[in-house]
Amino acid sequence: MTFEEIYFEHHKMVYNLALQYVQNIEDAEEITQDVFIKVFDKINSFNNKSSMKTWIYRIAINQSLDFIKSKKSKKRSFLSSIFSLSDNATTLEAINFNHPGIELEQKETYQKLFKSINQLSNNQKTVLILLKIEDKSQAETAEIMNLSVKAIESLFQRAKNNLEILLNQNG
Repeated sequence: MTFEEIYFEHHKMVYNLALQYVQNIEDAEEITQDVFIKVFDKINSFNNKSSMKTWIYRIAINQSLDFIKSKKSKKRSFLSSIFSLSDNATTLEAINFNHPGIELEQKETYQKLFKSINQLSNNQKTVLILLKIEDKSQAETAEIMNLSVKAIESLFQRAKNNLEILLNQNG
């Protein structure tokens, strides 16, 4: 399979997954581009232990999480330099919400939902996105996250409980 075939088969999946993490078109496009640069660079090290799709999912998840971490780090650094704040004191979290599939009247509701999802741990956020937004089975999610199905069930329950708490707090 050529790189072009891999790209055309998987680029929409990667873009949609990235969009679930960052809720911003431009950022999702950047992540998608970065994912396929990594796929191109590492295609020779792909060892068929999992499917190509699972391998690309893992890269996309890691790239999305790295992108978010990098963006938060830059934001903290910028705010710290302006306000002379320590990293621990910066709790501002402005979301540039630009999701193409959401109508204007639903935007506020989804902003609250994604704000709460974004406050979950990376594993809890990933399990929610894969199971409920990407509509993956527990078995598929377990394979993508390299965890057991039991661990996925437990992680999902904790994610649901924590999300409910966060939604009530964020009202």
